[in-house]
Parts: sequence; C-alpha cells; structure tokens
Amino acid sequence: MASSGEEPRNGSPDRSGTGTEPSPTADAAQLDTAEDFEVLEEEEEEEEEDLSELPPLEDVGRPLAPPREDTQPSEQGQGEAAEDPQEWLDVLGSGLLKKKTLVPGQGVDTRPRKGQDVTVRLKATLEDGSVVEENPALTFTLGDCDVLQALDLCVQLLEMGETALIVADAKYCYGAQGRSPDIPPNAALTLEVELLAAQDTPDLELLSGKEKIELANRKRERGNFFYQQADYVLAINSYDIALKIISSSSKVDFSPDEEAELLDVKVKCLNNLAASQLKLDHYEAALKSCNLVLEHQPGNIKALFRKGKVLAQQGEYREAIPILKAALKLEPSNKTIHAELSKLVKKHADQKNVETEMYRKMLGNPSAAGTPGKCKDKLPWSIPWKWLFGATAIALGGVALSVVIAARN
Repeated sequence: MASSGEEPRNGSPDRSGTGTEPSPTADAAQLDTAEDFEVLEEEEEEEEEDLSELPPLEDVGRPLAPPREDTQPSEQGQGEAAEDPQEWLDVLGSGLLKKKTLVPGQGVDTRPRKGQDVTVRLKATLEDGSVVEENPALTFTLGDCDVLQALDLCVQLLEMGETALIVADAKYCYGAQGRSPDIPPNAALTLEVELLAAQDTPDLELLSGKEKIELANRKRERGNFFYQQADYVLAINSYDIALKIISSSSKVDFSPDEEAELLDVKVKCLNNLAASQLKLDHYEAALKSCNLVLEHQPGNIKALFRKGKVLAQQGEYREAIPILKAALKLEPSNKTIHAELSKLVKKHADQKNVETEMYRKMLGNPSAAGTPGKCKDKLPWSIPWKWLFGATAIALGGVALSVVIAARN
C-alpha cells in the first residue's frame, strides 16, 4: 500500500486469509464523484471507544474423532455433522460455527492464548468441494480479527499439533459480498486447520520504524475490509488496534521519514475510524476522531467534510456551514462538498424560520410574521383603547372613594 493520502485502489484476491480482499469496482481515482467523501483512505467504498471482546467460547469436552477418511473436507464435514452430531463442537451455540477434531493435539494446556501470534496450516473449500484457499503457514495475531472470524474463534480451541475441521456459515467468512472471483456471496466454507506454532507477539517498544509501520498498516487494511463488509464495529476495532500500535512508546530511534510515514498512517486510521463511527451514529466519537486529524493536518479535506457532516447530523448547522466552506475553499471543484453545503444552507434557513415563528407565538403576536417594518411606523405614544378605558374607570373610582370618605368625616 502506498503511504500517500490517495483514494483507495481496486484490490486483488488475497490468498493468505488475512482479509485484504478485493475492493468494489468503482474507480478510486474519481475524486469528484458523489461517493468520494464516503470512500476510505486507501480502500474503496461500497462506504468511545473500547469494543467488547468476541463472543465467549466454552471449553466443551469432546471425544476423539475416528480416523480420517479420504474424502473432500466439505463432504466429510457436512455429512458427519448430520450423522454424528456428538463429535462436533457447536462453538457459539447457534449451529453456524462447528469444529471437529481430526487429529488430536498435545493437550488442553497447549492451546494458544489471545494476543499470541499463531501459525496454522489452512485449507478452505466451498460446499461443492472446490478449494478456494491453501496456505501451509499462515501467521496472525489471535483475537485481533486479522483473519476470518471462523478461524479467529476456532483456533483458540485448538491444541498444539491438532488438526480440525471447521464448518462455518458465510456470516463468519466472507459474508453477503463473498470474495470475487472464487467465493460467491453468502457462501459457507469448510476449513481444515492444523495448529503449528504459538508464541508471544513482539514487544512494540522494540519494533523498528519499518516494522511498526507495516504492522499498523496490516491492521488498518483489515479495518478497511470490515468496513467494506459493513461490519463497522469490527472495523473500529481494527483501526483502534492500529492506532495503539502507532501511539505506543518506543526504545528505538526512528528516522524523520519513518516518523512522517507513521503520522500518515495515523491520519488515515483516524479518518477511517471517523467514517465507521459516523455509520454507527456515534457522533461524539466521530467528532473526536476528526478533531485529532485536524490537530495534525488542519487542511485535511476529508476530516473537515466529516466534521461538518457530524455537526449537521447533530443539528448544529451554524457550526457546520463554515467548516464545509473551508473544505470547499481547499477544493472548489468538489461536487460532494458543494451538494452537502447547499443542503445545509437550506436546512439552516428552514431552522431559523421555524425558530422565528416559535418565538413569535411565544410572544403572542403570530400575525406579525413577515411585517417587521410596520412596528417602526407606529407612534411610540399610541395607547390601546382598553388601557384608556381602564385608566378612566380607576380614576372615577378614586373620586367616588374620596367623596365617601369626606362624607363620613
């Protein structure tokens, strides 16, 4: 991935299982389309906050499986799931994610822990038995959602050396979008997985500048994948992890170029984080992300645009309009900003009219709408006839009272 702030490019299928899947087909270079500010940094659009962990897994005991037969994994998985349900572990209790041991491992104590780097052998097949992915040594951080959810959830239950079969619904694989050209939408997968190794992740403080940049970019790209899948919660999770990596302290000196590139990755993550938060209507969190971008880059057009959009969603049209005007000044030909600004100006005018009418009704003078100049034509000493009548009655009453008192004396 390039480190510049250019718009996302069309990707290509990722065979590593790490989630850098193909982008939608729109041309990322079109900066003036109606979609351009909904597009993520470095990833295309179809387009607080600590997140809860993945669903808890129960350590359910299971008997060892019989010797493996020479059949396709998909046939073995689904056929035996129906015939011998007691041999399958229903990981989430919903029937959508099941695991079965083919070759037993070295014991429960050898299971990997969340946060460790694990290496597995992976073979993925469709229901018809066609192989869509093979990787003899896939390495990822367990629990960071760096790979398919089915893999991330089930590897936690593998023992060292264990080979297992995992039957996963599309929800825990590539979802409704699939992965072009080999995985159709809403496709269930059968995964054959062997746990090869597990070790603690490297100390972030000891990473070189290049290593830290590469690690943060991998997390960011995974967030972009989840964003394209419309899974904004997991997208936020990945962006948060990337930002923690970038912001971690270091015992290694970085070059000026590495510092600049880390800042560039940070800005991209914050912009994409704001886009995800906006999708979830987390307006305060999105506003905070935009402001963090603008602290580093006051002229960042995406951050200005999204900040204006957040304020508009909160009904703060007076604050949103000058921000969008600033963005438009930086890029006068941008049609998206033009359209959003025109819409906000109209909404602001309508809001002012509603407020003016409400104030007039509160003051008991609704008929004065649209005729403010008439008030100036009235004489300042003009007095309503009701007031004159009341004053006369009071005066006459006072005279009568004086007469009565004088008569008594």
